[in-house]
Amino acid sequence: MNDFEKSLLRYIREEGLERLQSLKVGIGGAGGLGSNSAFNLVRSGFKHFVIVDFDKVEYSNLNRQFYFSEQVGQEKVLALKENLLKINPDLEIETIIERVNGDNIIRFFDDCDIIVEAFDEIKSKKMIVDKYINSNKFLVSASGLAGWGDTDKIHTKKFNDKFYIVGDFTTEVSADNPPLSPRVNIVAAKQADLILEAVLEGRI
Repeated sequence: MNDFEKSLLRYIREEGLERLQSLKVGIGGAGGLGSNSAFNLVRSGFKHFVIVDFDKVEYSNLNRQFYFSEQVGQEKVLALKENLLKINPDLEIETIIERVNGDNIIRFFDDCDIIVEAFDEIKSKKMIVDKYINSNKFLVSASGLAGWGDTDKIHTKKFNDKFYIVGDFTTEVSADNPPLSPRVNIVAAKQADLILEAVLEGRI
């Protein structure tokens, strides 16, 4: 146990931290939701991750995603791994630079205990939900996070004991409702908090 992990024992009991570190989290998408959910989970004590994304960091991502200007042009999963290791250098992170589709999704996520749906495209969101909604995996998704203001409208819907969606369920990204850091981060943090709560309460 490194010094960061020891420091977490001030906030989380040892048996809880051991449980957090025993679970594997799969993150589909390393953009605004995925990158910010990831750092919240790492700061909470999770240690094992599979992160899948095909994209590279752009300057337009820096307004809301967990990247820095010197990382522009890098593959997102590699840049995110670099940033997360600065929080806990003993993380175990598998990075996959591929687009998730119906043919490879099982290869990426079937050995994960927890899945964070963090895709931009509706069809990708639907694909991962359809695949794992009736599984024994804990799945958190998102719908409606664009624009600014009205953050009290961001809430959680529980579909069953293993599947939750966070968002306002209305405000999709558009020219009038761009993706901006505050609302994106609120949704990502709520995704991470749902996972943390479920683990520490013994539901995962």
